[in-house]
Amino acid sequence: MKISVELFGVAREFSKTKYLEFNFSKSCKIIDIKKKLYEHVDNKFNGNLNYKEIIKSSAFCSDKDQVIKENQILNKNQIIGIIPPIGGG
Repeated sequence: MKISVELFGVAREFSKTKYLEFNFSKSCKIIDIKKKLYEHVDNKFNGNLNYKEIIKSSAFCSDKDQVIKENQILNKNQIIGIIPPIGGG
């Protein structure tokens, strides 16, 4: 199963492309995708703690713009988005 993670906001710094793809042998949950993102940051950015904090505090949404909870099971190829918190003033 392939999950494509669209990168929004500051999460776009995670890749030169607008998304990352991860393969899973069976169903997964958002917590599993977060683990893959942490591994990506460890491998590509020497474990950048700021990037890990972004992953930790981000929301994830479906291609239908619905928030996906951490324990929701994903069981088909799909595109989800990582939505980092936005600061403003």
